[in-house]
Amino acid sequence: MKLLHLEGDMLSLQGVTKVVSSSQTQAVVQCGESMVVLSGNNIEVKKLHLEEGEVCFQGNFTNIKLGEKHEKQPLLKRIFK
Repeated sequence: MKLLHLEGDMLSLQGVTKVVSSSQTQAVVQCGESMVVLSGNNIEVKKLHLEEGEVCFQGNFTNIKLGEKHEKQPLLKRIFK
């Protein structure tokens, strides 16, 4: 992720490669190898330009989590570590 900007009820992210999911209470965004999870109320996508890597959300944000993208492993590989 290159940049996260929060001003009032507007939040913008740059460096976005994919919007994984978006609802009124949560949005999940992929930024390269990192994931950003936004939680709150009345979350709406206001601007989406994936070609430029930019997305803007509006809402009442209560939590912002940053983390690494986790690849799903086959079940047998998880069992027999």
